[in-house]
Amino acid sequence: MELSTDKGYPDLLQQISDTYTQGRIQAVQAVNTHITQTYWQVGRQIVEFEQGGKARAEYGKGFSRSNLIRSRQFYLAWPISATASHPLSWSVIVELLKIDDPLERSFYVQQTLRERWSVRELIRQKNSALFLRLAASKDKAGVLQLAAQGQLIEQPADLLREPYVFEFLKIPEPYLVSETQLETLLCNHLQQFLLELGKGFTFVGRQYRVTLNNTHYKVDLVFYHRILRCFVLIDLKITDVQHHDIGQMNMYLGYFAAEENTEGDNPPIGIILSRNKDELLVEYATYQMNSQLFVQKYQLYLPEREELRRELELTLREAGASDEGAT
Repeated sequence: MELSTDKGYPDLLQQISDTYTQGRIQAVQAVNTHITQTYWQVGRQIVEFEQGGKARAEYGKGFSRSNLIRSRQFYLAWPISATASHPLSWSVIVELLKIDDPLERSFYVQQTLRERWSVRELIRQKNSALFLRLAASKDKAGVLQLAAQGQLIEQPADLLREPYVFEFLKIPEPYLVSETQLETLLCNHLQQFLLELGKGFTFVGRQYRVTLNNTHYKVDLVFYHRILRCFVLIDLKITDVQHHDIGQMNMYLGYFAAEENTEGDNPPIGIILSRNKDELLVEYATYQMNSQLFVQKYQLYLPEREELRRELELTLREAGASDEGAT
């Protein structure tokens, strides 16, 4: 067959390719939906069988014991229908079912759907205690909203996590890195870094030059946030943040607002990431300063989950006591 020289031929090839790709995607989605529905139905049948008071020794014949257990958990976790979980693969659902706390599981369901996490990404976020890190700084209402909706990005403060966790760099403890080395490692692991930063970040550049009166300054990392429609500037510190670091970031924000923003851009956001921070110094150094400037902690290793969980439980317990006192 002779190759066509018609000008529409490349368009035809592209249409065929797009149709084939879309068809494969739809086929995978259909298979996933069928598998999900099947396991949910199996779970429903097991639970109804048990509720009928019948012996439990026979229903497992020919099936993986672990899948039967997960199917039963699946039905109990989503007893109305499996519709909400259809976009999730069975392997993702299995990871979600490993979470005992309903609030925490609900958050990871919403966040997985919102950010389209793979199984690997979900596992990483679970291990890094993302829900606990976000929830520990909220009140009861904020925790409940977080669990029900996931992390909504509607204002600059919604971007923040405390602490940021860079365990994916695999820096051996107690090895010390310089700021330049840390910056290089983060750029070398950009996909994981973007996952830790959260949804909406696109990378612009590193060591971004800012020139004022023939003096050159450099912002460590520059991103653009497509949801908030603004630049996000990040400076890395391996020591405690000093007042002049905050002043410098404020200068960067002024420069980007005046020189880099284009029509439709919102005011830039500045985040100084430090291993440690003096809360009082930060409070005084940012007094009446740009509300888009934040100083946040990061750590190179996984956080203490139990400590974060205790903080969350304390918040919920205190809120419960306040509710009782008000009645």
